[in-house]
Amino acid sequence: MSPRDTIFLEDGRILSHQACPGDQYLLRLEAPRIAAHARPGTFVHLQCDALLPMRRPLSLMRASAQEGWIELLYRTVGLGTRCLARRRPGEGLSLLGPIGRPFSWDPRYPRPLLIGGGVGIPPMIFLAQALRREKGRYRPLMLAGSETPFPFTPRPSQILIPALPPEVIAAMPLMEDWNIPSRLASLQGFPGCYQGYVTDLARLWLESLDADTLEEVALYACGPHAMLEAAARLARNFGRPCQVALEEYMACGVGGCAGCTVPVYEGDGIRMKRVCVDGPVFEAEAVFR
Repeated sequence: MSPRDTIFLEDGRILSHQACPGDQYLLRLEAPRIAAHARPGTFVHLQCDALLPMRRPLSLMRASAQEGWIELLYRTVGLGTRCLARRRPGEGLSLLGPIGRPFSWDPRYPRPLLIGGGVGIPPMIFLAQALRREKGRYRPLMLAGSETPFPFTPRPSQILIPALPPEVIAAMPLMEDWNIPSRLASLQGFPGCYQGYVTDLARLWLESLDADTLEEVALYACGPHAMLEAAARLARNFGRPCQVALEEYMACGVGGCAGCTVPVYEGDGIRMKRVCVDGPVFEAEAVFR
């Protein structure tokens, strides 16, 4: 089935809209058709305001098919998101989604390493949610990095990760509630965070694993281009599979305009692929070499 076969035009209704640190907002929308088909790594193309015809792509952070809602976490960076930040509960928003090829996971790799950077954190939360539903088959580790305040109040973790420095104790509250180990990284000196890049923190953990445990690891990443490149290099150095979710500017969001194309290695050559529908999730080795 093509990813475009399950894209819906839906009038969503704002259920809640919460301001978070770092000029970020958590938006929950009633959108039952999109919620029923949402998968980690997919996104919605959202009309921020009736006076702005161009939609904005926003990654899905969570979804409940049973209750019919989706959650989006975004940062105000331009006119569209500033207009979106003014929208209030009860108002409607036009949505296209869910769009794109999602992450996939394999029981051969029961130790997923999830790496999120900045606005690339939401898809990792959605992936953690999906893995949590697999009834103990997977033991994910979530690592998140940000150079602006995190959109949540970090919590000292109650889950021990012996391989990491003991002073690196800041965790994501939602992951703690889900009993999924997590740690945070930043160069901004935030308390309890690893003082460095999140991919360097990932390297510390990978280096601590014995050969048999390392064979159980697969990497998943979403964030800035440089972070994805570093995650792909990390996976290559340790001989592990890696999937990355790319972020690109796009106009139509459904594969028609080809404005979001990126070069992807296929066989002995390079082909241009559309991030919106051919991605946004790609095998890291197909994008970074």
